[in-house]
Amino acid sequence: MASNADPGTAADLTEAPFAALTTAVLDAIGTVIDGKADAARTALTVLLAEGHLLLEDVPGVGKTLLARSLARTIDATVSRIQFTPDLLPSDVTGVAIFDQRTTAFEFRPGPVFAHLVIADEINRASAKTQSAMLECMEERQVTADGVTHLLPEPFMVVATQNPLEMEGTYALPEAQRDRFMARVALGYPDEDAEITMLRTHQSVSPLEELRPVIGLAEVASLIRQVRAVYVSDAVHAYVVRIGAATRTHPGLALGASPRALLQLLRAAKAEAALSGRDWVLPDDVARLAPTVLTHRLVPVRRSADPEAGVADALASILRSVPVDPGRG
Repeated sequence: MASNADPGTAADLTEAPFAALTTAVLDAIGTVIDGKADAARTALTVLLAEGHLLLEDVPGVGKTLLARSLARTIDATVSRIQFTPDLLPSDVTGVAIFDQRTTAFEFRPGPVFAHLVIADEINRASAKTQSAMLECMEERQVTADGVTHLLPEPFMVVATQNPLEMEGTYALPEAQRDRFMARVALGYPDEDAEITMLRTHQSVSPLEELRPVIGLAEVASLIRQVRAVYVSDAVHAYVVRIGAATRTHPGLALGASPRALLQLLRAAKAEAALSGRDWVLPDDVARLAPTVLTHRLVPVRRSADPEAGVADALASILRSVPVDPGRG
């Protein structure tokens, strides 16, 4: 298919060996996580789209392992925060400490000051502590005592959470869910992947042997190329129509926010680049819409399975919203 990209704005996928670098990352993660290629690709998509990732599922299926594997493939600073009920906001962002030598308060950065932050079991902390991440994730900065401290670039939060029916969990506030670009449910591995895991993880974890395959300069180059991927007016309009449909659907009490649509488009640009294109197709948007939008939508009625209601509503929206309303 011929590209409809504007040469003045289209991504130059030859700026760095885009395919080689991204394939190296996915291959490296694949040596640790068996049978989760789609989840690994989504994690890389979110990284390239400058978003944050929420991994949700029951304990023991590899959520933290996937997060740590992605972190190990990048030669960057990494921190891990174990969220617990007694964790304080200052334990995440940092605190100002009075220095008697200088008779002034000195800010001590918290673990959030890293390129990739693993927020493990984020929904085991109180809403007050969870809210400490809001400014970090949206504005990529921390404000303490009226002073703003910028976070490093690139900056990505990979959070894991257990289902709400698990003991000791708190629901993430809507504002925080909206800051996660994508949510992935890992699920149990298939039989072949589980057999491979039993064979390779008995005596030593493959994670210990994983080494960085790209550096910060290469990550920055990949992100620049994704930013420059061309988006036509028709695709912009398609994204907006999907968002409008979520806000008027009778089965949804809360639709997609403007932030959600912006993140959907950014993720679609990363998906296009990973597919070897320098322009976005409507199929890129439709493919990623469930991953990007489902966790942000709220059903009208609370039911035994609200996720299914949201998924059904979004599926009907994607079937009904035309790519080209003139042909709809």
